[in-house]
Amino acid sequence: MSAQVKVADIQQKLEKMTSEGADQSKGLEYLKTLRDLPMNLEILTTTRVGMTVNKLRKASKDKEVIGLAKTLIRKWKKYLPGNSSENEGKDSPTNNSSSGKNEARKNDSDGEGPATKKAKVEKESTSKPISNSSSLKGNASFPPCNTTDSVRLKCREMLLQAITGDGVFPDGSNDPQMLAERLEEEIFKEFNNTEMKYKNRIRSRFSNLKDVKNPNLRINYLQGSVSAVRLAKMTAEEMASDEMKNVREKFMKEGINDSQLATNQGTKTDLLKCNKCGKRDCTYNQLQTRSSDEPMTTFVLCNHCGNRWKFC
Repeated sequence: MSAQVKVADIQQKLEKMTSEGADQSKGLEYLKTLRDLPMNLEILTTTRVGMTVNKLRKASKDKEVIGLAKTLIRKWKKYLPGNSSENEGKDSPTNNSSSGKNEARKNDSDGEGPATKKAKVEKESTSKPISNSSSLKGNASFPPCNTTDSVRLKCREMLLQAITGDGVFPDGSNDPQMLAERLEEEIFKEFNNTEMKYKNRIRSRFSNLKDVKNPNLRINYLQGSVSAVRLAKMTAEEMASDEMKNVREKFMKEGINDSQLATNQGTKTDLLKCNKCGKRDCTYNQLQTRSSDEPMTTFVLCNHCGNRWKFC
């Protein structure tokens, strides 16, 4: 069994432990197994095990589980492209130590210690929640989607506005800027132009992502439950909120019930014989279809074969 398959299997087991009241007795055992398995960027992005371990850390009250989860998360961060400088520092300890001393001197000369600098960074991150929020994941698994087309850039701004919403992002969210670019790119691939169909598709995604009555669509896209490829092609019914889906289902059932043929009303008799199947199992109704001085018209239905006829 490959390492990726093993990691994916453990990820599914850990995911079940993150819900409230779940049995977490084997959590530490699974984390130790993950610690001993080989890991790389592809496995992390494919299995999303990092997100699950972080959720388990928050849900667990076991100090050993919390400590080992933190250790694994710190260990796995080195595989992200943004941490490549850390790996280079390990290969050249001399450069790393000298650069560290220079940085320390710079902090001292500016009058900013580690605590002051950390507070400054946190302040900057709150003022720029989209690009610097620590709860957002980078775009390591997504290629850049560059364009200079003014229409496409404007559409990306609209999608970014909808994805950003109120600026509050759930745990494990991807970078909204990257998600907006990715979604626009998939829509553009389908039409290969920026004409009316393309714009209408952008507007429908914008409206549904921004809908405050349908927050699940935005959250699912931020967390990766719904991919850009799928969201780009979802119908209005698929994007609708659970409440709207229930309303539509109710109306559909009522419409079906209203369109159903009423149960046949009439008088059953064995005096009439069907000229099609020869059975004497019929139901008839009499209606006045002509003037009042004329006899009524009799409509007959064979209950056996469904044959209908009339006679005056």
